[in-house]
Amino acid sequence: MKDQNVQKQPLYAIILLILAAEAVFILPFVLQRIFRTTFLESFSINDTEIGSCFAAYGTVALVSYLFGGPLADRFKPNLLMSVALILTALGGFYLATYPDLYRLHVLYGFWGFTTIFLFWAAMIKATRIWGGSDKQGIAFGFLDGGRGLVAALFGSAGVVIFSLFITKDIELTSIEERRIAFKQVITYTSIAVMAIGLIVYFFLNFSKTETVVSEKTSRLLTLENFKLVIKFRAVWLLMIIILCAYYGYKMTDLFSKYAEQVMNYNKIEAAKVGTYLLYMRPLIGVVIGLLADRTRASLWIVIGFLLMTITSLIFYSGIINNSETLLFVLSIGTMALGVYSARVLYFATLEEAKIPLAVTGTAIGFISLVGYTPDIFAGLLMGYFLDANEGALGLQHAFGVMGLFTFVGLLASVAFYKHQKNAS
Repeated sequence: MKDQNVQKQPLYAIILLILAAEAVFILPFVLQRIFRTTFLESFSINDTEIGSCFAAYGTVALVSYLFGGPLADRFKPNLLMSVALILTALGGFYLATYPDLYRLHVLYGFWGFTTIFLFWAAMIKATRIWGGSDKQGIAFGFLDGGRGLVAALFGSAGVVIFSLFITKDIELTSIEERRIAFKQVITYTSIAVMAIGLIVYFFLNFSKTETVVSEKTSRLLTLENFKLVIKFRAVWLLMIIILCAYYGYKMTDLFSKYAEQVMNYNKIEAAKVGTYLLYMRPLIGVVIGLLADRTRASLWIVIGFLLMTITSLIFYSGIINNSETLLFVLSIGTMALGVYSARVLYFATLEEAKIPLAVTGTAIGFISLVGYTPDIFAGLLMGYFLDANEGALGLQHAFGVMGLFTFVGLLASVAFYKHQKNAS
């Protein structure tokens, strides 16, 4: 495998990977994270109903993870990623027509196909190729940190566009006026995503290394790949780690809602809270990536879960209210540090676990089959607590459930760290 990793990959390749890796998820996830209440009002749905849309996405994604992995071992990343971005953008134009709830479910299912079957494993494999054998931490640190910056820039642009189409105080506007403004946000975002898809197709190219790997693996039977992958204990532990870390990441959707309903921020101020948080990801990604390359990626995943568990319990306790602004800021900052630390590194551990590069796509697909199931149930679970208990109480219960998930993730990450330390 050494000859696959010695060639340096160009810097612009990771920049394009970063741009594409977040752009594809802006429409399905980031817009509603930043404009949570505006999104719900505009589509006349509640938290449980948007959760059911995510469940539709997750159900399609579940199958897509399994079959999209081997696909990434057969085709070049730029082709798969470009098609995924363009199709996702087309879905965005449809979103701007404000479809009813049934059609919204269909759209989210479509996005589950475009973002996962076509895009996900190709993006992870391309990042692993770029990082080589000794820079996995910084490669995935750049990827996730850069994704945070891209999401923040999209979010900031979205807030600006939304504000431009609101001609008076936000609290005095009608729902219809906010719908018109939000439609512009969706439309301009879709145009940007489509443009990125075209750029990726023409400019995201690796050295011949990637092509050689693809040609070799294309001769392998998919069943043989799966048989090889399931022999690694690390693969099974990573399933649990990613499931728990991803659930924690999904909970960041609620920060803007918490800011509005508990801290009494207005809609634009609440949207800014979600956007500012995204600006932490680049710094965390790069710093944690550098630290991981000097120690072990698995160690920093343990630390990330510890921070998530502590802060979720703080939110669950109910001590954060509108008179505790500093505690609110410190708590969401600390939780973001934990969430992004784990998120940055869980695929960087593929090299630490010595998973062969030739079956990277298959390993990613198999791990993701379980690891990303929160796409199916997290929204429904959060929606249940939020709709059953208005305001602060529902948010407290939601963070309490997060604490259970992150504690399980903490145990799994400690087991992974010990296993890899003993194996080395």
